[in-house]
Amino acid sequence: MSTGQTRRKVRQVEDPPKPVSSRASGKVTINDIARISGVSKKTVSRVINRSPFVRGATRDEIERIIAETGFVPDPQARALARQKSHLIGLVYDNPSPQYVVNIQRGILDAFEATDFQLVLNPCDRTAPDYLDRVRAFVVGQRPFGLIMPPSVSEDVALAAMLTELKVDFVRIAAVSLDTPERMLVTGDREGGAIAAAHLIKLGHREIAHIHGPLSFRSTHERREGFLSVLKAHGIEVRPEMVVEGAYTFDSGVAATQALLQNRLRPTAIFGGNDEMATGAYVALRKAGFQLPDDMSIIGYDDSPIAGRLWPALTTVRLPVRDMGRAAANMLIALGENRRYDLPNSFSPELIVRDSTLALVK
Repeated sequence: MSTGQTRRKVRQVEDPPKPVSSRASGKVTINDIARISGVSKKTVSRVINRSPFVRGATRDEIERIIAETGFVPDPQARALARQKSHLIGLVYDNPSPQYVVNIQRGILDAFEATDFQLVLNPCDRTAPDYLDRVRAFVVGQRPFGLIMPPSVSEDVALAAMLTELKVDFVRIAAVSLDTPERMLVTGDREGGAIAAAHLIKLGHREIAHIHGPLSFRSTHERREGFLSVLKAHGIEVRPEMVVEGAYTFDSGVAATQALLQNRLRPTAIFGGNDEMATGAYVALRKAGFQLPDDMSIIGYDDSPIAGRLWPALTTVRLPVRDMGRAAANMLIALGENRRYDLPNSFSPELIVRDSTLALVK
C-alpha cells in the first residue's frame, strides 16, 4: 500500500461523522427534521404550525423526531414564513384600569409555554386619526392578531378595516357582533338583572343607578337588564335616579353627589362598575352616611378592590381574567386554523358581601 493510500485511510477514520445538523454549532434545523422524517420541509412546517392538513401517522412521526432531537423552531423564521409576527395586540380604549389589567393577565396566562408575546395599543376612539393609528400599528408590526375588549370591540369601522387587511381578531362584547369564532360574549344584560333582583329581595324600592358611558354597549345592556327587572316588579325609577358616569372613580363620586341633591334620596345604588361604586362609597361617607345601614351599594365586575373595601362590596362578578385567557386561546386557534371548542360566552354571577342590607321598614 502506498503512503498516499495510507494517509487517505487515516483521514477517513479520523474524520468523525457530521452531526444531524449541517451547522457547525450542531443545532438541529428544520431541514434535518425533514431529511430524517423523509418528508418535505413544508410538511414539517405544517406540523410545527399545527396545520390540520397533515395525516395523523405522519404528524405523529414528525413530532416524535422533533422530541427526540430536541429541535426548537426559530420564532423569527416562523413569523417570516407566515408573514406574521408572534405578537398579539391588545387594542383598547377603556377608562377602567383594573379591567384592562385583568384582561392582560388572562392573555398572558394563555401565552405560557408559547412563543407569543403581548403588545399593548391604547387608543382614543374619539381622536380623528384613531383608525389610521391602528392601521399603522397593524402594517408596521404584522401581528398574529388582535384582541379587542369594549368599547373598541364595538367599532364597526375598525372590524371592517381589519377584515380588509386580513388580520385575525377576537372581539369581547356584551352581545354578539360577529361570527362565533371571533366573538366572546359577556352577558351584561343578565348581570344588570341580577343586581336588580338582589336589591328587590332586600326590600329596596327607591333604587338609583349610576351607569357607564353611553358609547359602551355594556352600559345599555346592564341598564336595560336592571330597569326591566325593576319594572317587572312594579318599580318605576324616576329619571333623576339614573345618572351617567364614565366607568371611573371620580365619576362615581360626582354622580353620587348629584343623587344626594334630589328631594327624595335612594336607599340603594347600583354602580355600573366597581370603580364607580367605590366612588359612591367616598361620596356617601363624606356626606355622613353609614354603609350599609343608611345606603346599600352594589357594583359590577368583582375587581380586586371590591373585597378590600370596608364594608366589602357586593358586586356582580364578571370573570375578566378568564375572558382574557379565552380570547387569547380563541385568537390562536383562529390564526392556526384550529377548532376552538371552549366556551365563547361568560355568565355573570352575584357575589354577596357586606355593602347591601335588607331594608328595615
